[in-house]
Amino acid sequence: MFRSILVAVDGSPAAEEALDQAIDLARAAGARLTLITVAAPPRWRPVGPFVPPYPTEIELEEEARAIVEHAGERVPDDVPHATVVRAGPAAREILERVSCAGHDLVVMGSRGHGAAASLVLGSVSRAVAARSSVPVLIARAQAAEDARVADDLEGNDAKEMSLR
Repeated sequence: MFRSILVAVDGSPAAEEALDQAIDLARAAGARLTLITVAAPPRWRPVGPFVPPYPTEIELEEEARAIVEHAGERVPDDVPHATVVRAGPAAREILERVSCAGHDLVVMGSRGHGAAASLVLGSVSRAVAARSSVPVLIARAQAAEDARVADDLEGNDAKEMSLR
């Protein structure tokens, strides 16, 4: 089974779902989690007369630390874990961490842009899955949202039935 699980977090709902799944896997396997976030500069730099402020490397790193610390707070005390912040292109940094730290599984979220949007926007999860030397579990936020909606509907049906 898995002993060392690398979990990529970025504050998105998909990353939250990935963390939840990684926690379940770690508990079942007795594995250790390493939460990683990457302070990656925006891929597109706007040009023109009205350019919004561009974040500095320090600001990007502070935001990344806040994200990984928040994720770390969600990990229960019975699951051993560590946090890592890297800087650079996200896929490259995640893959480098896998190879240098001996992780045997990567868990990460996918925003589900689809093939067309991924051609333009890129996809960190696709790049990691394509190049990783270890298995990659990709969690989708939509699946978690669908489950929450179904639970809400079931709850509403139960409330409606009790009113009859």
